Amino acid sequence: MTAPELLGLDVLAEYGTGLQTTRVFRAPDGGFLWWQGPGAQAGGPLTAPAAALVPRPPDGGAAALLTLPEEVGGGLLHRVAGPASAAAWLRDFRPGARTLVAHALASAARSLRALHAVRVPRPGGPALGTPPGLTRLRDWARGDGELRERALAHWGAGRLERLLDWADDLSPEPGATPGTEPAAGFLVHGWASLGALVPPASRGRSALLTGEDLAAGRPELDLGWLLGELVELAWARPPRDASDLQRALLDAYGPGPDPVRTGRSAVLRIVTHMQDFATYRGWDDELLGHIAFTAELIDEEGRRAVPQGES
Repeated sequence: MTAPELLGLDVLAEYGTGLQTTRVFRAPDGGFLWWQGPGAQAGGPLTAPAAALVPRPPDGGAAALLTLPEEVGGGLLHRVAGPASAAAWLRDFRPGARTLVAHALASAARSLRALHAVRVPRPGGPALGTPPGLTRLRDWARGDGELRERALAHWGAGRLERLLDWADDLSPEPGATPGTEPAAGFLVHGWASLGALVPPASRGRSALLTGEDLAAGRPELDLGWLLGELVELAWARPPRDASDLQRALLDAYGPGPDPVRTGRSAVLRIVTHMQDFATYRGWDDELLGHIAFTAELIDEEGRRAVPQGES
């Protein structure tokens, strides 16, 4: 598929921020094409240099496809079986929509477990660093701007330092010496999210758009990223209880991940979303509520993201 060919297809949805733009097309074969490209404030085209490291999901259809993209028109093109993300389905109050999301989360968990079985760095493979989301969080925490100043005034310096410590634990930064490899770890998706999880429209498998943010880290990072979104959505709008969806994810993933690290990762996800919003959309007074909410989450280390201490 080429960029001119995409222009001839029906566009079903288009949205984005200064960081990234998403367009959803109806494919000629009846499926759907998701194109993600750089926003106006992005540093350049999107690439997926570590895509070859992604394992094939378990057979049988119970695991989501980790879709590996084609590089098209400065962005990444994914072929999937659905036109709407899990995040969009959670805004749909028709019977069955929430069940569909629960099934998609369970399938994503199974594929993430297979992804996390890959140890990195691998001889001859691409060098993997910190997930870009954590890099943006670190840059924001060490920089300036209205959101940082307001958050620091409410949180105090101690809470901000705790966030940075958690980020280092979940995905250590490469050493300061040029050319130094990141610490050994596991292959992580880097941006496992409801917006990147696409349930099928009718037949087919759920898909987790994968590639651009692949990185080295701990498995708890990806789990916490999804759990943090569920916590934030439950706080922002009814239904207020997301424990059914949280358990669907954790039960399907299985034992192993540390619940403390998982909860901390959930907090990092919510703070990253908050700072991305301020950076790429601008200040909004609604962020004051997020600042107070995240202060509570930091203090409890995100325990509400991991129901009954499960993981």
